[in-house]
Amino acid sequence: MLVQQILRDKGGDSAGGDVVTITPDASVGDAAKVLSARRIGALVVSSEGTDVAGILSERDIVRAIGANGPGCLADPVTTLMTADIISATRDETVQSVLAKMTQGRFRHMPVMDNAKMVGLISIGDVVKAQLAELSMEKEALEGMIKGF
Repeated sequence: MLVQQILRDKGGDSAGGDVVTITPDASVGDAAKVLSARRIGALVVSSEGTDVAGILSERDIVRAIGANGPGCLADPVTTLMTADIISATRDETVQSVLAKMTQGRFRHMPVMDNAKMVGLISIGDVVKAQLAELSMEKEALEGMIKGF
């Protein structure tokens, strides 16, 4: 299965898709409010909504509060975001993306078309796609064995 199928299943296969972004000058506190209100685990930091300056996760915020106290909520998101982003393309396989996420120990990956973000996939999206693919293979093998 390819990343483009995951985006289609999510309903976000257009420029930016349904990716929730936040501007680089927004505060960490503002980001926390958006994460909470939208019930999501990460935000893409973006000036225009289709570029990717970085990613800020709920884990980044929790770690910063634990290390520095709640004062960090007034800081700009750029102080906590991950700026060295590993991305995927629409034509990458689920296995390739899963390997990147596992090796890099991150849970969210922007999908890029040249320099434009076209979606965001999570480890949950990738695992769901992998399970669906395994289920289809199982059914096909059972059908072959049973003679269907």
